[in-house]
Amino acid sequence: PACLGLYCGKTLLFKNGSTEIYGECGVCPRGQRTNAQKYCQPCTESPELYDWLYLGFMAMLPLVLHWFFIEWYSGKKSSSALFQHITALFECSMAAIITLLVSDPVGVLYIRSCRVLMLSDWYTMLYNPSPDYVTTVHCTHEAVYPLYTIVFIYYAFCLVLMMLLRPLLVKKIACGLGKSDRFKSIYAALYFFPILTVLQAVGGGLLYYAFPYIILVLSLVTLAVYMSASEIENCYDLLVRKKRLIVLFSHWLLHAYGIISISRVDKLEQDLPLLALVPTPALFYLFTAKFTEPSRILSEGANGH
Repeated sequence: PACLGLYCGKTLLFKNGSTEIYGECGVCPRGQRTNAQKYCQPCTESPELYDWLYLGFMAMLPLVLHWFFIEWYSGKKSSSALFQHITALFECSMAAIITLLVSDPVGVLYIRSCRVLMLSDWYTMLYNPSPDYVTTVHCTHEAVYPLYTIVFIYYAFCLVLMMLLRPLLVKKIACGLGKSDRFKSIYAALYFFPILTVLQAVGGGLLYYAFPYIILVLSLVTLAVYMSASEIENCYDLLVRKKRLIVLFSHWLLHAYGIISISRVDKLEQDLPLLALVPTPALFYLFTAKFTEPSRILSEGANGH
């Protein structure tokens, strides 16, 4: 009988030479997806550059949130913030390495994957067929293996490593903070990890296609807000503190990441010059900040200009 459904396929049960016996139409095993002939085929391809960039984006989310809340709750005079930043980076890096090592093939920093063909590949549960309009054939499986589940595994390792390392570090070095404040960055992580998990579960496919634009928009907005809140109006204001330069270069890296993700570097000689646009938002802000100074606008308004 014909195999109905967009993601239903026949699984190989036995193979002897040129003889192949397939089972009934149904769900493909983990690590396989259907081909055009409705047969389940193993995922043996290497992830594309865009796939790695997507995984990198999902890996950066908890790290950026860690750094934000560490900075938020550490206070300006706290000497523990730097050590907590380094610890968060170590936690996320180790979680990423362990996640790659436990993924198929096990023991190597490499994964095999299925090619993402369309948005519906992320939501196979919505395409279970009902041949007789009564009985539903459940063919839900990970057609984008392992891009969907590997993010959950990474978040789990991030959470475990944070609970093992961060409380001990904070207890030792966060002496300048009150007892109720020193663990607030950890409490914040206990909130944003479930949020990130739900976000991946529900919107993983949408994020896959939209993350380059999300990076660009958010990095531009946060850079403008930071420079405005820090009252940076010229190059000298940037150079007086090393922290401001670090924030600026971090945003430039995010700009470059977003540009590379959008262009996918399909044509290297045409796409690389786009990276010259990375400093443009910061330079535009510095050149125009003096024209938007609130005190100047108010004084000119009072003078009737």
